[in-house]
Parts: sequence; structure tokens; C-alpha cells
Amino acid sequence: MRRARVTGKLMMAGAALQMLLFVCGLKRHSYLALALPVSVAMLAQTALTFWLGWTMLTMEEEVEEP
Repeated sequence: MRRARVTGKLMMAGAALQMLLFVCGLKRHSYLALALPVSVAMLAQTALTFWLGWTMLTMEEEVEEP
């Protein structure tokens, strides 16, 4: 349980830091503040779609018993 708490704290700190950097970038009217998160989200969606397609492609067919 202790390890889960430490991991949770690190995730919360990372999320807070990311939001702080995002807000600072927006205040500076930085194009990268919007472009980088959108690019990362698109990359994640593309990777998930590719993985799903690969899983479907390599799945063995079930043979029905007569």
C-alpha cells in the first residue's frame, strides 16, 4: 500500500507541474502550449488504434465443433 501512495503522490505532483507549465505557456501566448498537448494526444490515440488493429489481426480464429 505504501508504494501505491508514493506513486499517487508522484502522479499528482506531475499533473500539477504540467498544468502550471501549460497555464504559464498560455499566458505567454505560446503556440507550443497548445501544439504539444494536442500532438501527444493524437500520438496516443494513433498508437492505441494501431495496437487494437494489431491485436485483431493476430487473433486466432475460434474453430466451431460440429
